[in-house]
Amino acid sequence: MTHYMNLWDDSFQAIKEGWKTVEMRLNDEKRSIISVGDIIEFTNTTTQGKMACQVVNIYKYANFVELYMHHDKVSIGYKEDEEANPDDMLLYYTREDIEKYGVVGIELSRIMVG
Repeated sequence: MTHYMNLWDDSFQAIKEGWKTVEMRLNDEKRSIISVGDIIEFTNTTTQGKMACQVVNIYKYANFVELYMHHDKVSIGYKEDEEANPDDMLLYYTREDIEKYGVVGIELSRIMVG
């Protein structure tokens, strides 16, 4: 199955360059149907560039604090000299939605860069 998601330019470039390997999302209705082996086509919200990745693993957690505890900060999109803070995800999701749905780390492998 193929899924379609938008990504901000910084995350898009990090996956394209190969150092960000885990995309973090709310485990809502759209993400809860993703399975290992599925394809995700990402669209860069700045350039409209597209990139396809295969899902190699799925990690489900109650919240982003748990997710951050289990994943290396570079793999989730931080640079070595940046501090990883789960509260950064509040720019994208409300605490209420995080509590309602939980969160998911989607481990990716690039299969095509466009």
